[in-house]
Amino acid sequence: MSSLLNTGRPPVFCPGCSHERITHGLDKAFQNMSLSGEQIAIVTDIGCSGLFDTFFHTHAFHGLHGRALTYAAGLKMARPELTVIVTMGDGGLGIGGAHILSACRRNLDITLLILNNFNFGMTGGQFSATTPSEVQVGSGFLNRLERPMDVCRIMSSAGVAYAVRCSSYAKDLAQEIENAIRFQGFSIIDIWGICPGRYTQRNKMTPQIIEDSLAKLPSRTNPIPENIRKEYGRHYRELAAEQKPVPSPAKIETKFHAPDFGRKEVVILGSAGQRIITAGEILCLAGLTAGLNVTQKNEYDITVLRGACISDVILSPEEIGYTGITSPDIVLALSQEGVDRRKHLFDHLDKNALIIRAEKIHLPPCNAKVQQPDFKAQKIKSSDRALAALSVLSKLETVIYPDMLESALAHRFKDNILASALDLVRRVEGLGA
Repeated sequence: MSSLLNTGRPPVFCPGCSHERITHGLDKAFQNMSLSGEQIAIVTDIGCSGLFDTFFHTHAFHGLHGRALTYAAGLKMARPELTVIVTMGDGGLGIGGAHILSACRRNLDITLLILNNFNFGMTGGQFSATTPSEVQVGSGFLNRLERPMDVCRIMSSAGVAYAVRCSSYAKDLAQEIENAIRFQGFSIIDIWGICPGRYTQRNKMTPQIIEDSLAKLPSRTNPIPENIRKEYGRHYRELAAEQKPVPSPAKIETKFHAPDFGRKEVVILGSAGQRIITAGEILCLAGLTAGLNVTQKNEYDITVLRGACISDVILSPEEIGYTGITSPDIVLALSQEGVDRRKHLFDHLDKNALIIRAEKIHLPPCNAKVQQPDFKAQKIKSSDRALAALSVLSKLETVIYPDMLESALAHRFKDNILASALDLVRRVEGLGA
């Protein structure tokens, strides 16, 4: 198999940088495996390791600092047939630590090459997660305050089943990379190398020092017996195939004509417990029964039983692009909390806008028309007022008609709840000017 290196974009590392040896070692591994560029995706991080995607004729993705593994996971899940390689420096290793631990737990068939030169080489030689405590770096004494990360030990604890340390200068580097790629699961190689542009300006580092340092570390068995398990993607597809088929979304047939008013924007201002979001959903369903395009956006506090609750709904015979509402056609003012949360909205209401207001709700000054149903006299509870307000809208034949509302309720509810909802919307009356 021929080389996959991009001769039009050769490596541009500093003279003596070990990253160039890794570039050629990776290319040799691809050749040994007879992989074509269409079979490979190289995902790169920020830093000197982030240049690798430009050096190969393969699929490529250049990500954010520390996040390369997240993109690689998406690629591997969507395209399991691809050989996915991630190149990341020790800088990205520290910045994206949580993503690396997740990858260890998940065990997707991805190979991570950590180009470990013990500093942030591209940005000034600052200390990284792997910088030894005793060396001199471009960030003063800060590395003396921290213990360097033992990459393989931490990843083994997190669940990785294949973790190797090696030198960029190892004669069998290409074979080490190939072995990791062939492993069916998440594999990492912590490749130690030299940064002549930064690290060795202040510290002595040679291939022999790297070899001696690696020799002092405990030997490792790969694959790691206690972490061997099924590859995530394959296991996921096996379990997914055993699940019951997900039913298709309910289809709402167009069977009514909506009031011929074009696009309508409705804002429902209420509080927790008033079923505001449900009312917005019902209004959308009603629009769908007339073949309208609909959108719904909701706003509510993180508290469960108190606070404002608001639903913004748009119904339109045309496609809806922008879903923001600044000057609604209809406002359902059902609680003071909701009104106060959107009090600025009333400044933009014109004389054609309609407000349906519950009793004892104080509205800011505005130009809109106001209708106030006597919900209290009709013994309509606070929790039912949003639905009752929709009934008022339908009987005014603005935005929706009563048959559209009742059809929406039949889509949303069943049995006793449906019967109760229909009874409510049919008995709502008594509008006042």
